[in-house]
Amino acid sequence: MTRLVALPFAVLFAVLLSACATQAPPQAPAPPAPDIPADAPAVYSLDIRIDGDSRDAGALQSLLAQNLDLARYRASEAALSKVELARLAAAAPAQAESLLETEGYFSAKADVDRDPADETRLLLKVTPGPLTRVGELDIEFTEGLADEEAKALRESLRSAWPLKKGAAFTQQQWASAKSDVLLRARNGGYPLARWGETAARVDPEAQTADLHLVLASGNRARLGALRIEGLKRQSRDAIERLTGFDKGDGYTEQKLAEFQERLAKTQLFDAVRVQLLSETPDADGTTPVQVTVTESALQQATAAVGYHSNTGQSVSVEHLHRRPFDLPVRLRSKLQLSRELSGAEFELSSHPQPDLHRNLASLQFEQDRTGDTIATNLGIRLGRLYESTRDERLSYVELLRARETEGQQVNTNLALSINQQWIRRRLDSTLLPTDGHQALALVGFGYAKGGGTDSSGPFGRMQFKLGVYKPFGGWFASARAEVAQVIARQQVGVPEKLLFLAGGDESVRGYAYRSLGPQNDAGLTVGGRVMATGSLEIAHPIMPSFPALWGAAFIDAGNAARRWGEYSPVVGYGVGVRWRSPVGPLRVDVARAQETGKWRLHFSVGITL
Repeated sequence: MTRLVALPFAVLFAVLLSACATQAPPQAPAPPAPDIPADAPAVYSLDIRIDGDSRDAGALQSLLAQNLDLARYRASEAALSKVELARLAAAAPAQAESLLETEGYFSAKADVDRDPADETRLLLKVTPGPLTRVGELDIEFTEGLADEEAKALRESLRSAWPLKKGAAFTQQQWASAKSDVLLRARNGGYPLARWGETAARVDPEAQTADLHLVLASGNRARLGALRIEGLKRQSRDAIERLTGFDKGDGYTEQKLAEFQERLAKTQLFDAVRVQLLSETPDADGTTPVQVTVTESALQQATAAVGYHSNTGQSVSVEHLHRRPFDLPVRLRSKLQLSRELSGAEFELSSHPQPDLHRNLASLQFEQDRTGDTIATNLGIRLGRLYESTRDERLSYVELLRARETEGQQVNTNLALSINQQWIRRRLDSTLLPTDGHQALALVGFGYAKGGGTDSSGPFGRMQFKLGVYKPFGGWFASARAEVAQVIARQQVGVPEKLLFLAGGDESVRGYAYRSLGPQNDAGLTVGGRVMATGSLEIAHPIMPSFPALWGAAFIDAGNAARRWGEYSPVVGYGVGVRWRSPVGPLRVDVARAQETGKWRLHFSVGITL
């Protein structure tokens, strides 16, 4: 016996089954209401019992408890008349069978009776019967998706259909499958796609549902002219150059999403929205693209006062001009004063080009007193930067002048280098990651001109960093590693800024910032030409009521040295607290340096590479 059923809504599922039946079975007489005595109380308790070996017994019981009128009235503790209670009890079996049909049980049987041991207790007994599974599956396409050029998308949509032959057939999965495939068709270039026909032929005796669907796609949308709203100071060219597509190109949702991402990355706009105006095509057959922006302030100034366990108290002022002299460039200047590290920076960069690259030039001055060497550095950098959500690439040429004071000895070195840096992010969240990885690689080649007793010569520089995050069983693990090396003759005077020191919040906790490295003849710690550090950490929420607060335990190891033959790692370990704040993870750690036996407090905000 076969019945034709259309299933647009869960609530109407069972009603439409009988309304669309090709051969409706005779209606079974409603079961009699349980014999409720005249002196019965107005409110009854209700037990729901799922008979048979259904593996979904718990879920079915919950479904009935939440949706049966008899159960909902009982849960509300509403006072019912005996007549109303009898009516609800009589209707409960049919209602229960209809609810189970939405879960794929089309042969369910239900009856309600009074518990012989307790007259105030009603028993609803349900036998689900066998679960209906998908039989034949037929998906047809009309209009634009029927064309030969859409063959790949058609096959992709058929492959994406989740209710394969033999899969359990439920109303929720049926509705979800239709929504998912329709969304894929629209995102794939057919924004007017709709279901022309959807039907399921349910055979209760064979426990199968044959599915038939017709997707009417409309014509393939072609991207048209931009309609831009919200510009005040920035030019249309700042938007048009970043489209990434030409007029007449086939539409996909991904193209518009990438366009929107490029606009957001310019930092010229506080808000960006890109959408296809599919209902208002232009006369040439293309579909216009609406771009709505809210411009950021033309100038922005930021002042900050803070403390960092690595560099001490600090005061900083930063200014950003997004279009100085009405030119398509950005000018950023920053002044920072702290106990151990002070500096100034000026950077001029172009607005992003169509390929998302920005040209940049910068001037940097820095005085670093964090180690035993006092380094005063002046650098000029020219480069080209590519930024996206997942990847960054920076190519630059740098001229560095370094004046270094080690005790009574003063050296002035120069270095000219060409460098390439890559950053890769594959994280579930760039702000508060719990799963994924990020990595940095830097390679540079240059020539150093030594001062004092140092000689001149070529050098190479390599640096690699990796951070990994992984959740497991309610716990959260993270690991990081860094390996770096400068390759040059030992006598070549490579500036201290290009060498390596370990220790501190993002290195080996338990030791002071940049305190780990080789020592010179005077016993002062100086930059090493090789470095390797690593860290393992495990964290867990401290209390369920405040899941953003974690406790953590960690172990770090590493050091810097003149050469790998002299490398000897030191270890630090401890415990800490993590607050996953809206601006990033705030970390407070207490770490013990195994080498010295001393404890040290560390704290920081955010994640770094």
